[in-house]
Amino acid sequence: MKLSRRVCLAALAGAALAGTAGPALAETFKMGLLVPGSVAEEGWNRIAYDALLRVEKELDADVSYVELHENPSAFENAFRNYASQGYDVVLGHGFQFQDAALTVAADFPDTVFLISSSHVFDGNVIGLNTDSSEPFYLMGVIAAMTGTSAGLVGGLEIPPITQSFEGFVNGARSVDPDYPIAQIYVGSFTDSTAAKEAAVGMIARGANIVVPNANAAGLGVVQAAREAGPDIQTFSVYSDYTEAAPENTLGVYVADYGQGIVRIVSQIQDGEFEASGNIVFGLKDTDVMTFSYNDHSARPVPDAIRRKVEEVKNAIIAGEIATRAE
Repeated sequence: MKLSRRVCLAALAGAALAGTAGPALAETFKMGLLVPGSVAEEGWNRIAYDALLRVEKELDADVSYVELHENPSAFENAFRNYASQGYDVVLGHGFQFQDAALTVAADFPDTVFLISSSHVFDGNVIGLNTDSSEPFYLMGVIAAMTGTSAGLVGGLEIPPITQSFEGFVNGARSVDPDYPIAQIYVGSFTDSTAAKEAAVGMIARGANIVVPNANAAGLGVVQAAREAGPDIQTFSVYSDYTEAAPENTLGVYVADYGQGIVRIVSQIQDGEFEASGNIVFGLKDTDVMTFSYNDHSARPVPDAIRRKVEEVKNAIIAGEIATRAE
């Protein structure tokens, strides 16, 4: 499927009626963004907002965003509002936007609906999936080689999060098949208190590594680790918020999702985007996904373990290790 930018038909018709000649006038390229929460929050929502600002600056586009609560009918209305206003691209930033996009898309074939963390590919609805199971697999390897037990705190129990946790479990179990791992979903991407309570409970039951994947709510997990002292470790996920718990953060997984979005949206704007399936960014996309260490942690990851993790990373990129079931 090849998607091209719309031209301003009204301007062309007016020029023809007036008998004038000249180049076609193109509409200003427009992109909308739907986020499940606030763009002021560090983490997942902020990544999408920063990407939108890059689209505005680098592609000279008109941009807009809407902050939404977890409400499918609100998702559908927001998609429909943007598409009816002639937006070329609308990004729903999370798997939870997928069904609403599929409902609306058939009525607006000229709008491209991009869905973060989704494997969808249906006409003009296309998933942009960052395969977080890959960096989470590395975290699992580190956890099993440095800790005694881990706790994973998720927001909603949806595929992008369950798959990332699957990667962590598989990574840890590749080192120690009996390595204990607890998982809890708090049912929210904004309730940091619930996430903190979940992490505190895991720490009380013996976990010395707690890992969030819950958007803004995940900061509660980081707070729990910090308040528990330097023996409890965590990872910074999606964005670098090491400063929130500098002694407790072992490593940082950053998804420069903005780079991937700008790349795809630029191709759509230029009429060069050809989609044959959903788009997956992984460790192979070094401009999009990075994993690094925090040397200022109270317990930095030893060099020998870092070398092992690098070997694992290269094997994942080469396709020699499957981080999750397909």
